[in-house]
This record gives sequence, structure tokens and C-alpha cells, in this order.
Amino acid sequence: METVSYSEWVSAGALIKALMAMFSAIVVFVTIVLFLHGRTGGEDFFGLVFGWGILAFVLFLFWNYRGLEIQISGCRLFVDYGLFNRKSFLLKDIISCERIKASFGRYWGVGVRYGFDGSLAYTTSFGDAVKVVSKKGRTLVFSSHNPDEICRIINKAKTNNPLDENA
Repeated sequence: METVSYSEWVSAGALIKALMAMFSAIVVFVTIVLFLHGRTGGEDFFGLVFGWGILAFVLFLFWNYRGLEIQISGCRLFVDYGLFNRKSFLLKDIISCERIKASFGRYWGVGVRYGFDGSLAYTTSFGDAVKVVSKKGRTLVFSSHNPDEICRIINKAKTNNPLDENA
């Protein structure tokens, strides 16, 4: 079993949580109003079913992308964002690691995004992120609360130095 050098969970940002709450409240409010006015037959019924279907889909998306998991274990970096977005790198294949800001101007939102520089981003909010350039594949940018610590661990592993806990 490999030793875990670093593990972090980065939850969705406040903006995403607020938008989800607002969207859910609107669907519930419209449903209550339609029921109170007795408008639940015919076209209104199908509208309600459609609205609740959309709400269920959006809630599934929110659950799926509620946060990202970062783990450095043994000689690999793992970044998981939902069920379908998983990246893994051998630490020795990482050319560079640096702290950056994930901004709206660079990625035009949060989530799984492509940057204008060709990078792939897994961002949960606008703010601190890690940019990892690998020998193989696309550059990956991902949100983190501790980007300096992640880069320190990766850079130590690349130089084959034992991790210094006091550095």
C-alpha cells in the first residue's frame, strides 16, 4: 500500500452553492404557486414534471461536481473531479508545478474548462490553483487551498530528496 503524502478536498465555491440554492428555490416556489392556484392539470402538469426533471438533473450535476479530491500518493498525483474527470500523473513526468489564480478571464467560469493557453482546468471557484505541466498530455490546472504545499511536495519528489517536514 502506497503512503499518502498529501490529501485535500476542495469543495465547490460559495457562488456555485448560492446559484444551486437559488435555482432549487425557484423551482420549488413555482411548484407551490401552481398547486395553490389549482393549476396542476394539462400543460401545467407537464411543465411541473419538466421543471422537476431539470431540477433533478441540475442537483445530480451539483452533487457530481461538489468538489475535487487531490492526492499525492507514492510517486503519483491524482486529481478527481466528479465521476468522469480523473487525472493521474507520475511525479517524475511533471515538468513544472506553480501556483496561479484561476480567474474568470482565463477560463470563463468554474468547473471543467479549457483555457486559452490550451490547459484543462478543474476549478471549484475563482482563486488559488495549481498549474501542472507534464511531459505527456495537456497542462492541468486545479483549485487548491494549499497550492504551495502541493508544488513543494511535487518538486521534492522530482529531485528525489526526502520530504522535509520543516521546509
